[in-house]
Amino acid sequence: MNYPRHQGPIPWGTGITVASMVALLAAIAVFAFGRALVEVHPLLAVAVNLIAAGGAAPTAWRWRWAPVTRWVVGGGTAGVLLGWVALLISGLSG
Repeated sequence: MNYPRHQGPIPWGTGITVASMVALLAAIAVFAFGRALVEVHPLLAVAVNLIAAGGAAPTAWRWRWAPVTRWVVGGGTAGVLLGWVALLISGLSG
């Protein structure tokens, strides 16, 4: 699928709202799931997070220019990164 880069006006308000909500949900999910996996074994949490991110990356890369999904992909990427940072901070402080 090839999407042209410029398809008219960009809906910034709606897009940023969608990206923010997806980022929040993704960050909470990654943090909660990571904390639960750390209780089992810390390396399991790292392995599952890396495998999940590696599996989702090719699809996200293809969808990054799609008109609607680019906002979801951007929010999801930001959320996963924020979740990982929260897990690192939580792991280093505890």
